Amino acid sequence: MSVCAKCWMSIRWQRTLFSSVPSPSKTNQQKCPKPNPHNSPPNSSKNFTNMPANALTRQLSSTSTLWPPLKKPTFSKPKFAKPTPVSAFAMASFTTTQVAPAAIVGGGRVGTALKEMGKGQDLLVKRGELVPLDFEGPIFVCTRNDDLEAVLEAAPRSRWNDLVFFQNGMIEPWLESKGLRDANQVLAYFAVSKLGERPIDGKTDTNPEGLTAAYGKWASVVAERLSVGGLSCKVLDKEAFQKQMLEKLIWISAFMLVGARHPGATVGVVEKEYRSEVSALIAELALAAAAEKGITFDPAMEDRLCAYSRAVAHFPTAVKEFKWRNGWFYSLSEKASAEGKPDPCPLHTAWLKEIKVV
Repeated sequence: MSVCAKCWMSIRWQRTLFSSVPSPSKTNQQKCPKPNPHNSPPNSSKNFTNMPANALTRQLSSTSTLWPPLKKPTFSKPKFAKPTPVSAFAMASFTTTQVAPAAIVGGGRVGTALKEMGKGQDLLVKRGELVPLDFEGPIFVCTRNDDLEAVLEAAPRSRWNDLVFFQNGMIEPWLESKGLRDANQVLAYFAVSKLGERPIDGKTDTNPEGLTAAYGKWASVVAERLSVGGLSCKVLDKEAFQKQMLEKLIWISAFMLVGARHPGATVGVVEKEYRSEVSALIAELALAAAAEKGITFDPAMEDRLCAYSRAVAHFPTAVKEFKWRNGWFYSLSEKASAEGKPDPCPLHTAWLKEIKVV
């Protein structure tokens, strides 16, 4: 079987394999199409020999070790730097919302949460430190109520109107005694379970818009900061804020006292299992507060407070900070007794005596 010499030009690079084979005779050469010059190896003008196909196969097989089989290319997996986890507050800082720098007094759960919502320009003031005189902007007071005297002493008197109080309970008498009747206040209906954790907004099924409220010249600044942290906040006038503040005072005083009568009961347990007790106490405290302040509460207070209790059902119950919470209602009872009038809060007084708080 003869083979065309020109057809073998494309394997010019194998010519050394066939160097011992005689050149093909002219009689055995055949014409074939002109090879593609792009596929032909260099110096392909020289002829190759004819040889039987079986001889060619044996020749190629005997020299196959000269061309090791092609291996599948391997690629090393690229290494990328692992992204650093970004907290929700840090992600929020990428928003376009402007957050005014603030001095934050108190590095507890609330103070730390407020700082995380900032843009890194806040000043954290620790216990015993003085509030700088030249620091412009609001001063968030996030301490316990019993520390308020020390905070006021550490703040320059010229900056007292910039103090923003985040305290729970009744602090109005104390503020008035310091000449701060129109002080900036925040009624925080958000909860921070642990230091550094994201706050949980106090939205309920009766108030899905949220319950947190602020009053004073820095109220809008507080609302903007809280919105960066994903929290709602209403800006209220003095009268509306006072009514909402008293509602929360009634909530914390009623639910904590009923829960204390049933050791181990959480806020959720009180709302579910001792609803009749807490409802009676809410009604009593609301009447006393309305009479003392000369205000009228909005209807359905009990529903609103019980809805909030369901939102924070895991909260434990205990009568704490008596002076600032239940103590205000007990002072109304003492005043009435001193004036020879009936106790406006008889159930409240009886249960305080039952758990030996008074």
